[in-house]
Amino acid sequence: MTPGASPPPAHIGSASIRSAGIDFGTTNSVVALGDGDGAARMVDFAAPDGTGSVFRSALCFWQDDGPRGALAHEAGPWAIAEFLDFPQGSRFLQSFKSVAANPLFESAPLFERRMRFEELGQVFLRHLIGHGGEALANLPERIVVGRPVRYVGARPDPALARTRYDAMFALLEREVHYVYEPIGAAYSFAARLTEPATLLVADFGGGTSDFSVVRVAAPGSTPRCTPLGSAGVGIAGDRFDFRIMDKLVLPMLGKGGTYRSFDKVLEIPDGHFADFADWSRLALLRNRRTLEELARLQRAATDTAAIGRMIAVVENELGYPLYDAVGGLKRALSQDEVATFRFDSADLSIAAEVTRADFESWIAPDLARIAQTVDLALARAGLGAEAIDHVFLTGGSSLIPAVRALFTRRFGDARIDSGGELTSIAHGLALIGQEDNLAAWTVEDEMA
Repeated sequence: MTPGASPPPAHIGSASIRSAGIDFGTTNSVVALGDGDGAARMVDFAAPDGTGSVFRSALCFWQDDGPRGALAHEAGPWAIAEFLDFPQGSRFLQSFKSVAANPLFESAPLFERRMRFEELGQVFLRHLIGHGGEALANLPERIVVGRPVRYVGARPDPALARTRYDAMFALLEREVHYVYEPIGAAYSFAARLTEPATLLVADFGGGTSDFSVVRVAAPGSTPRCTPLGSAGVGIAGDRFDFRIMDKLVLPMLGKGGTYRSFDKVLEIPDGHFADFADWSRLALLRNRRTLEELARLQRAATDTAAIGRMIAVVENELGYPLYDAVGGLKRALSQDEVATFRFDSADLSIAAEVTRADFESWIAPDLARIAQTVDLALARAGLGAEAIDHVFLTGGSSLIPAVRALFTRRFGDARIDSGGELTSIAHGLALIGQEDNLAAWTVEDEMA
């Protein structure tokens, strides 16, 4: 059977197990439901401009008229709409999944309140379920949640992330089973195949790139899929975004500039710009301590206007429009050899022509680490590249030509497959949730 044709049901176990597969992503979240018939269907979410199966992993908070400290909130595309209507009175958080394994993150400052990761996650889940309407009004007893092979961060703590995930998903009042995200995508892809095959899944999310090698048996076999090896790296779409920020935006905000310290002129430390490397951290900069620190830096800076622009980015909540502009450039360069980066606000205006070759040179170190991680996944599976029959690329950053080229050079174009870039993980998780032997798929240990 040719990949992409109408798949047969992948489920071989009991035909009565209902399941929900939840892909809680750094950038987007997706839910699929398995009704016990061996198939899975995507949940459509209400949005201001219609419905769709992709729900942005974003939150917006604003002060309510109720008791002191009360907050109103929204999530997904509704959060974006609320923020765009009232940016100065809102706190907009995106990519907050990125802090799940970060032991330095304790809570997010939101006006007069602070909220822990699990509290943010539960707010998000309530809105996700609410906007899913009748489809999510009565959740199945089996909940399968995807998790990255490796979490984001220099020293991620997977045990801490598991604790926070457990507290977040406790809202559902059901036992939650965790499965590696690329394994979910592999199971979804296996439904396309009618012949045995060895499959490499490359899942490019917002925060991590994860790789799994899976052996797929012939239809009717039990088990249909057998995981052979996995590896992951905390580099993906958000890191590519930072490369654009670092080259086009941060020099306008003082990076590379100097400041006066007594009788010396010193370069501004890169640490002042570290939070711009992560959309979730950028969203939390608007607090009194950070703004006071930036004000002191501005008074000492040689280029006070540049630091003033950085302060304006923080004070005026420009993280989302910057994210939007950066994402627009990435998408344009996936189609064209040359594109224009354009950002306009009252305090910061940037227009720059960027070639695809420029962008690829910026992300070259990241692509090299991704290639090393692919090698690690193959080594853990005990296989060489020649043993792989299909390479399934999924996730938004899999659409970047340089990312795809990394795999075509290694495996050849004929073995590369794609499709369902944003939905395949949830689809596969819901299929796995209908398996009799679910324990064979779940992540029991917490090794990074």
